[in-house]
Amino acid sequence: MYRKAGFLVALLLALGAATTAQGAGQVILLEVSGAIGPATQDYLSRNLVRAHEQGAQLVVIRMDTPGGLDTSMRAIIKDIIASPVPVATYVAPSGARAASAGTYILYASHIAAMAPATNLGAATPVRIGGLPGGADKTNGEDAPRPMDAMGRKIINDAVAYIQGLAQMRGRNGEWAERAVREGVSLSSDAALSEGVIDLIARDMGELLSQLNGREINLLGKKIIIDTEGVAVTRAEPDWRTRLLAIITDPNVAYILMLVGIYGLIYEFANPGMILPGVAGVISLLLALFAFQVLPVNYAGLALMVLGIAFMLAEVFVPSFGALGVGGVIAFVFGSIMLLDTGVPGYGVSIPLIGMFALLSAGFILFVVGMAVKARRRPVVSGEEELIGATGEALDDLQQSGRVRVHSESWKARALRPVRRGGRVRVVARDGLILTVEPLPETTEENEV
Repeated sequence: MYRKAGFLVALLLALGAATTAQGAGQVILLEVSGAIGPATQDYLSRNLVRAHEQGAQLVVIRMDTPGGLDTSMRAIIKDIIASPVPVATYVAPSGARAASAGTYILYASHIAAMAPATNLGAATPVRIGGLPGGADKTNGEDAPRPMDAMGRKIINDAVAYIQGLAQMRGRNGEWAERAVREGVSLSSDAALSEGVIDLIARDMGELLSQLNGREINLLGKKIIIDTEGVAVTRAEPDWRTRLLAIITDPNVAYILMLVGIYGLIYEFANPGMILPGVAGVISLLLALFAFQVLPVNYAGLALMVLGIAFMLAEVFVPSFGALGVGGVIAFVFGSIMLLDTGVPGYGVSIPLIGMFALLSAGFILFVVGMAVKARRRPVVSGEEELIGATGEALDDLQQSGRVRVHSESWKARALRPVRRGGRVRVVARDGLILTVEPLPETTEENEV
């Protein structure tokens, strides 16, 4: 019995050792394609933690990006610097780029690699509302526009940041400063000769081959990478990352916000419908979460809300288009300003704004048109509707008697005598007594 128990313990230890060895031999491959944002940050951060938990040998970030959001980039860099697993950023395949935010991430990585025919650079930061500095047209030529104080602060902060990364990883800090201040770029061959990257590799196999035996500094300790015979495991984005990527798309967040607002308005206008209210609350909460992690211009958001309020006011307090037109204008300008980051992939589509503006304007025109038509129609109910209505005398009216108007019997006073059966017109009302006069044809018949 003791022998069997010892055998089981030994077997379990052997399986645990094999599992540990298998984890230690892994290389985790992470794919970053497109603009860097909250979803990219979530994907990289959680997989760096997972790589450490699995005892991975190395994490490779295969990158092709035009840039992205500064907040997401800095969070990713913090995770890379703090990672107990070495990180190699690999700009691939051929034709890919690591522009703007991608350049900073490449500088922060323990190993910087590129495939042939790739490039990096153009790392000048962009703030909401455009570049800190720009170009003015003067006599048909581009002339640099002097930066304001905020622009200089942003540029200087970015230069200090990327130079700190360059010093930490032993890379070319002078070129990094030019990439920020002048927006210059480098090809992979030039980057290698300038000391910006560590190596050039055609594919993953060649990358791992060149990394085998390389010494790096990991959290203050010298380690040697062993990639001989390692298994490469590609980490796919899970449902959370995919959902985050969808709702943090500025166009999707914009639509969710409008669906949420209009859904709640419809529910308040028609209590008990339930579905519009539920859909509106869910959409609005998702939109608010997206705006929490996106660089939202709150002046633009306020203009949008004001525009919607004006359009609703036009519905309840008709102003013959004044509130509606003002609301549409505020809505359009607010939508354009909402996410005007200047970062590729992180702005609201102009055609989408135009479509919603046209729908809103069409709705306002419909409401105003219906209000104008309603004002031109004759009154069909209430006390005012009786004035001018015609009826029939039920008695011979000398001074008073009864008349039938709208199939109802009324007491009436006659301005002139009317025979029974004669046609009369209502000219006034005093409580339940009508004042009537004979129609012209009735008067003629009476005179005959």
